[in-house]
Amino acid sequence: MKILKGIAIVLASILIFWLVLAAFISGDCKYEKSVSINAPVEKVWQNTNTLKAMDQWSPWNDLDPNMKKDWTGTTGQPGEKVCWDSKKDEAGKGCQEVKKVDAAKKRIDTDIKFLTPYESEAHAYVTVVPEGNGSKATWGFTSKIPYPFTVMKMFMNMEDAIGKDYQKGLSRLKEMSEKP
Repeated sequence: MKILKGIAIVLASILIFWLVLAAFISGDCKYEKSVSINAPVEKVWQNTNTLKAMDQWSPWNDLDPNMKKDWTGTTGQPGEKVCWDSKKDEAGKGCQEVKKVDAAKKRIDTDIKFLTPYESEAHAYVTVVPEGNGSKATWGFTSKIPYPFTVMKMFMNMEDAIGKDYQKGLSRLKEMSEKP
């Protein structure tokens, strides 16, 4: 009986420590990556201003070239939406919807809802700005980790987790945009 009581006290102490620590860690997450492109802003913008355009350089299509996609809404307008469903866990299932397109600022904002392999949400964006004789494209997202899972941020490295995917996508965008 003493052993069970001791185990219960240790587990309760760990849980209390976790909950207190989590209260001091922000759940806000942000990640972005940029690439310089030797092409005019307008040309790069044409490759980023719709979900269908972004799908052409998306690194996640490689996870399952046969994933099912369902497109709805008007291309390049708020409400444009793509839902995907893959039998492969790496690609999972979810939807991405355009929330705002600002042609003057060359920025598109989307909301992503991942349904599998685990549920989560993120706000993604792409911006294109002039840089020298070319352009700079920035692709990023923000998300919120719910309490008490905020402790996981201490063990996460976003560059290791998705940096290669973002680099692959931006490299493809650069290649597409620089073609004559």
